[in-house]
Amino acid sequence: MELVSTRDTSRIVSFRNAVLDCIPPDGGLYVPAREEDLRPWIMYMDETTSFASIAGTLTSALLREELSPVVCERIAATAFSGMNPELHQLDDRLFSLELYHGPTGCHKDFGFSWFASALEHLLIMDDREAVVLAATGGVTGRSLAAAFAGKKRLKLVLAYARGTLAGLDQECLAWNGGNIWPVEIDGDLATAQNLVRFMYSDPELVRRYGLTLANTMNIGRLLPQVFFYMYAFTRIRRQVRGDIFYAVPSGNFGNLVAGLYAWKFSLPVNGFITDATPSLSCDASGRCLCMDSVVPLGKRGPADPASPSNLERLEQVFAVNPMILRGLVFPAEIPPGDVPGHMFSFYKKYGKTVDSAAASAYGAIYAATERVNADDGTAILVSKDHPAFEADKIRMACGVAPGLPPSLARAKDAVPGAMRISAERAALEAILERVASL
Repeated sequence: MELVSTRDTSRIVSFRNAVLDCIPPDGGLYVPAREEDLRPWIMYMDETTSFASIAGTLTSALLREELSPVVCERIAATAFSGMNPELHQLDDRLFSLELYHGPTGCHKDFGFSWFASALEHLLIMDDREAVVLAATGGVTGRSLAAAFAGKKRLKLVLAYARGTLAGLDQECLAWNGGNIWPVEIDGDLATAQNLVRFMYSDPELVRRYGLTLANTMNIGRLLPQVFFYMYAFTRIRRQVRGDIFYAVPSGNFGNLVAGLYAWKFSLPVNGFITDATPSLSCDASGRCLCMDSVVPLGKRGPADPASPSNLERLEQVFAVNPMILRGLVFPAEIPPGDVPGHMFSFYKKYGKTVDSAAASAYGAIYAATERVNADDGTAILVSKDHPAFEADKIRMACGVAPGLPPSLARAKDAVPGAMRISAERAALEAILERVASL
């Protein structure tokens, strides 16, 4: 699989290079250099094919020029052992794709797990090690730790805002012989992000400490999200005859871009419905509009390694023909005040709870009802994170709170023995020096 930067399509790199050296020198983001025809693999799989098998097959199809089928299958099997999304049919025209059935109840479990597995295999092949540095908090830190725990070639340094470090398994921590280094920064999350941003902005520091990113700026973290859409299609392909639409929460556009990559890789899909944002909305005629596109790439700052957005990747998908964007992506304005009502409507109709992001995407389906129903269409609502993360908000909207799964029961437990440092670059660099030397 060859990749190019969103800002320089003349420089082609391999998947391995894009993962290990994930920040293009021109400030852009790595994207697939060409479309891939995966239809023979997609149409071969059906509802009996496990998610791990789907991921292994598609990993091999995409990376066949760099990795053997055996290695690709091993990457997926290691990543997704005992972990699957769940697809539920809600009515004749609506399905729910739940991505929170991983170890920490977060959709990122899937992306982090595949990325950590793939990166570990690449490092073994190169006989080297790498350090992932991330500014994080809450569920993202727990998800990262769950995915990276026990990896022999990988070390993970988690920079937390003061007072937010919680919920990590003790056995994976460095002071207990593990490979996870949580560090509390004397400041808020923005302070931690600024420190991490500085480290990745210096190529010499990146090289010296073997740093790479595990957020969606790294194409290796984004790519496995493509598998969600392939998985859902295998489950409904024999029972759906009309158009297929995915309703995807906007977020940082990672899941939307992954869905568009699935489309570029020949997945049968007729459109993506999402809640509008200031960056991605509709023009006066109701057609999709990407506001950032008015600023030429050459006049933008570099992509943010600490808090990335995938909007530039979305723009690149439609760079050849902007009209395709208007015929494939359908944003709908969902006022924040309407979200509790969508939560309640979903619960009343289907007896299930959803968080704010999924409720917003559900509301967007209603805005696109005419389009979906035009050809007996079916919508698949993507629900990213466990509703229990917003239990109080859901209780206010629906009168009932979602149950807390056992995997989330210790999410707020304090982590004893954590390192605490001042909000200074030298203090964080000293941690990296120590980690890299071990």
